[in-house]
Amino acid sequence: MTPIPAPAPGKAAPLGATFDGDGTNFAVFSQHATAMYVCLFSEDGETETTRIKLMERDGDVWHGYLPGVRPGQLYGLRADGPYAPEAGHRFNVNKLLIDPYAKRLTGHPEWDDALYGFTREHEDEDLSFDTRDSAPFMPRCVVEDPSFAWGETRHPDTPMEETIVYEAHLKGLTQEFPGAEPKGGALALASDAMIDYLTDLGITAVELLPVHAFINDRFLIDKDLTNYWGYQSIGFFAPDPRYLSEGGIKEMQHAVARLHAAGIEVWLDVVYNHTGEGDNTGPTLCFRGLDNAAYYRLTEDKRYYINDTGTGNTINIEHPMVMRMVMDSLRYWVETFHIDGFRFDLCATLGRTKDGFDPGAAFFDAARQDPVLAGVKLVAEPWDIGPGGYQVGAFPPPFSEWNDKYRDGVRRFWRGDAGMTPELAARITGSAQQFDHSGRPATASVNLITAHDGYTLADTVSFVERHNEDNGEDNRDGHGENYSDNFGVEGPTDDPDIQAARALRQRNMLATLMLSQGTPMLLAGDEFGNSQGGNNNAYCQDNPIGWLNWGDCDRDLHAFTRRLIAFRKAHPILRQKRFLHARERVVDGIPDLFWWRADGTEMQDADWENPDRALVCAEMRMASGTAPYAQREEALYLVFNAGDAGEITLPEPPEGAIWVCHIDTAHPDADPWVADGTAELHGPATLAFVLEEKPD
Repeated sequence: MTPIPAPAPGKAAPLGATFDGDGTNFAVFSQHATAMYVCLFSEDGETETTRIKLMERDGDVWHGYLPGVRPGQLYGLRADGPYAPEAGHRFNVNKLLIDPYAKRLTGHPEWDDALYGFTREHEDEDLSFDTRDSAPFMPRCVVEDPSFAWGETRHPDTPMEETIVYEAHLKGLTQEFPGAEPKGGALALASDAMIDYLTDLGITAVELLPVHAFINDRFLIDKDLTNYWGYQSIGFFAPDPRYLSEGGIKEMQHAVARLHAAGIEVWLDVVYNHTGEGDNTGPTLCFRGLDNAAYYRLTEDKRYYINDTGTGNTINIEHPMVMRMVMDSLRYWVETFHIDGFRFDLCATLGRTKDGFDPGAAFFDAARQDPVLAGVKLVAEPWDIGPGGYQVGAFPPPFSEWNDKYRDGVRRFWRGDAGMTPELAARITGSAQQFDHSGRPATASVNLITAHDGYTLADTVSFVERHNEDNGEDNRDGHGENYSDNFGVEGPTDDPDIQAARALRQRNMLATLMLSQGTPMLLAGDEFGNSQGGNNNAYCQDNPIGWLNWGDCDRDLHAFTRRLIAFRKAHPILRQKRFLHARERVVDGIPDLFWWRADGTEMQDADWENPDRALVCAEMRMASGTAPYAQREEALYLVFNAGDAGEITLPEPPEGAIWVCHIDTAHPDADPWVADGTAELHGPATLAFVLEEKPD
C-alpha cells in the first residue's frame, strides 16, 4: 500500500470527511467497535492503496486527520468489533463500508455474496461469519468540497397558503421531456424548457422523490428490474449518483439555484425511518457494519430487527448519535443545497418511543427548535405499519401532513358512493376534525388525490383492478382498494362517451383539489392525463411505465389545470390559514361559511344524514377572526354535484352585487358569465361551477 504523510489526531467534529484546504479530517461514530479504519483507493477506484487506523477516540467518535487528502479522493471505512448477532453486533472488518456522512458516492453496490457479513449457504446463515472482502463490489465514497457560488439567489420562501406542490420523480419528470438535457438528471431539471413549463403551469414547489443515495434491491436486479422510486436509502448526505452526470454534487446545487431564480421551491422526500440494508439476512453496506446495535431498533433477543416500516429494519432515532445524523443531514441539505422543505417518509416511525407514537418525541422537538430548519417546510407522511401507526392529524406544528382522508373522500364522492356529502364538506374546508388543534393552520392538511404511490389520476378513472404484472410479483403488490372507477371498460377505450366521462371526472377531482382549503399537491403528469397502464405500484419501473409520457399530452386537461391554479392564486378565500366554522365575523356579522340546498335554503341535519344526497353547495368568506390587514374578497359559491342534472337557486347576493361563474367543469373553456339567481346543474357527476360575488 502507498504511504501517505503521517496522520494527525484531527477532530471529533464534524462527522464524515471534511476538507479544510490542506487535508481531510475523518470522524466516524461507533459505540461498540474496537477499531476503525479509513481505506483510501486509487484514482480509478480499483486498488485499496492505504488503510489508516483511526487512533483517536472522543467518546464514541473515532477520528484522524490526513494531510494532503483532497477533494476527489476515493475512500471507504472498515470497522472491527464483535460479531455476535444474538447480542446485536455484526462487525466484520472484511466488509468495506459506506461512510454515513459521505457527500458523494461513485455508484451502487454490485450484488455478490461477499457483500454479506455471513455465509449465505449456512443453515443459520446470519449467525455464521464470512471472510471475503466486499471491496470489489462496493461503491467508493468521495471527499467533496461542497462550496458553491450561489450569488444573489435566495430561497423563494413561499407561504404555505400560497403553495402549489408538484410531486415528481427526478428522472421520470425529465427523461422524455422535450428540451430537457441531459435526460433524467439534475441538469435536466435545471433546463430552461423544464423551468418554463413549471412556471407556466403555476407550480411554486417541486417535491422530488428520494434523491439521497439508495440501493437497487437484489431481488429486483434478479428480476431485471431496479429500485426506481428510491425508498432504500444508504447515504443521507450524498445525492444518488444516477442523478448526476460529470459535475458531481454541484449539478444538484445548480438545479436548485435555477429553480429558485424562477421562484420555485425545492422539497425533498426523505427516508430516515429505515435503510436499504434490510433485515438480519440483508447485506452489510454501512450502518450494520459500523454499529448495528446503535443504528437500528432491535427486538428483545437482539438478533432480529423491529420492522415498523415494512422494509426489514427501523432506524433507532432514539439514539442520540443517530438523531444527530438525521439532524445533520437535514441541516446539510438546507445549508449546502438550499433545500426549502422536506417530506418525511413514514414519519410516524420518527415519533416512536418504547411506549409508541409520541407527538412530543425527541425528533419532533429537535426539528422544531433547530434554527437552520426554522424557515423550512416540514411535511409528514403520518403513518407506518407498526402498532398505532396511523397518526393523521397528530403531528405537532409546524409540521404539515399528507391527508389520505382527503384523497379517499374526494375519490369516493365523485365515484358516487353513498353518504359521502358530509365527508366532502369536511375535506374541502380543511379537515378541521384532524387539524384544527394546537394552533395549527388549515394549510397543515396537504391535500392530494393521487401521489407516486398508487394510481395516477388518469388511471383512477380508467381501472378498477391494479395491473402490476410487470413488477414480477404476480400482481399481489400495490394497494388493493383504490376507490377508482373504469366507467364500464377496464383500461383504454375508443368509446367517445366513456372518454368524455373520464375527462369530466378528472376535471372534477382537479377542481376539487384546487378549490379546497389546505395545501394542494399535484402529482406530476396528472395535469395532462399521464397513465401508468393501471400499475399502482411502479416503484421498480425505470422505463416508460414510470416515466411521464409527454408525447401523449391531453392539452385541454393541461389548459384547464393551469386555469384552476391561476384561479386559486387569485382568490384568497381558497387559501386561508384559519378554518371555516360558520362563525359570525366581527366586520359584518355574516358567518364565514354557509351550506346550501339546491332550493336555496340552508342545509339541515336531515340533509346531511341523507345517504343519497350527492350535492354540496358551500358559500365561503374570509374566516372569522381574520386580521384586518389580510388580503380580502367578498364571497365564493362552490357547487360540487356528483348526482343528477337539475337546477339550483342561488343565495341572494348583497345589494349591488352579482354572482359571476368562473369555473364550470362541464364547459371548461367557457368565459365567465353572470348568474341571474338560478343556475343549471349539468349532470350527472359534474362540479357545476365556482361563483364569485362581485360588485354589479
